[in-house]
Amino acid sequence: MSVLQLASHSILGLTYLGLALGYIPGLRMNRATIALVGSAFLIALGTLNLQEAWQAIDANTIVFLLSMMVVNANLFYAGFFWRSLSVLLSFTRSPVGLLIALTFGSGILSAFFLNDTIALVFTPLTLNLAQTLGLNPIPYLLAIAGATNIGSVATLSGNPQNILIGSFSGISYLDFWCALAPVAITGLVVQIGLLWLLYPDVRSNQPCQILPTGNQQIFKPLFHKSLVIITGLLIAFAVGLPLAESALVAASLLLITRRIKPQRILKKVDWNLLVMFSGLFVLTKVTQNLNLLQPFTHVINSAASFLSVTVVLSNLISNVPTVLLLHPLISQDDTQYWLLLAAGSTLAGNLTLFGSVANLIVVEAAADLGYKLSLVEHLRFGAPLTLCTLLLVYLWVH
Repeated sequence: MSVLQLASHSILGLTYLGLALGYIPGLRMNRATIALVGSAFLIALGTLNLQEAWQAIDANTIVFLLSMMVVNANLFYAGFFWRSLSVLLSFTRSPVGLLIALTFGSGILSAFFLNDTIALVFTPLTLNLAQTLGLNPIPYLLAIAGATNIGSVATLSGNPQNILIGSFSGISYLDFWCALAPVAITGLVVQIGLLWLLYPDVRSNQPCQILPTGNQQIFKPLFHKSLVIITGLLIAFAVGLPLAESALVAASLLLITRRIKPQRILKKVDWNLLVMFSGLFVLTKVTQNLNLLQPFTHVINSAASFLSVTVVLSNLISNVPTVLLLHPLISQDDTQYWLLLAAGSTLAGNLTLFGSVANLIVVEAAADLGYKLSLVEHLRFGAPLTLCTLLLVYLWVH
């Protein structure tokens, strides 16, 4: 091995280690900057040139992700997510009813909109609700964290890794939904049962005395416009129109407005995630060029081993890098393995507190308001939930 090859392997290894940790000790770097810096060094070493790096970035994925972020930002400012939660909670006043409403509400919304957005919006609302009703917020926070991951399994627009898989596999939105929606719905039921067993306080079906109505403002013109465009977007997905192009048109229509300043919308776009994705595409291309995928080729001989490797890697280096790392091993027409990759990389996020961004969002938001969700507290819920849902996926897809 030449010096340049050794340097390339070392930088790639250190970059993936940084992505796994989420930081570089002693430096102020996050996953986005780690992926970008690692890619830049590999380009500088000549492992691939700038043109090859640019071509490695999947435009469909970046456009789809950016467009959905713009759509979600408009829905947020319109008050759509708050109104959705209010409608769900209007049907029940009991602790167990609230648990069911929050689980299915956040799960269903995560299926159609990015799960991280739902976690970000629902967490403070859930904490406020628990405080007002005098309830222990921990089981309800766990419900939000678990349901946003489980619910997002159902569609290609539910989370970033599914967006990637939709771009690579060519599976239609409706076919993906028909294949994995039953897994998501059953998983949400399993989650409710598990929380019911772990937290006796949520078992009560007695109505709470006070149910907050909230005072979040609804911007009706933006609200109605967003609903019309979102309905059109979901119809476009269902009839099989290109995902990225459909989402881009929807986002563009929402950006034509007199109601809200563009700066407010663009501030809601997760530029860190887009930068990280771009860097990861380059790192994946380098991994292929260096023929480092060879050790993983045996995992596609068995659905069980492939699912196991997906889960382990998702918890080591996160789900998006795992999808990018493993996708070259799957032929485009192998629907079974694409579905296993999508479900395995997503449901693995429930295993540990650091398994998904949605979990971290819930933990950080709770900590800001004085509530601590510990690693052990999450693990006793997340471990059995992950095992049950992964077994369900294997039996259903296999």
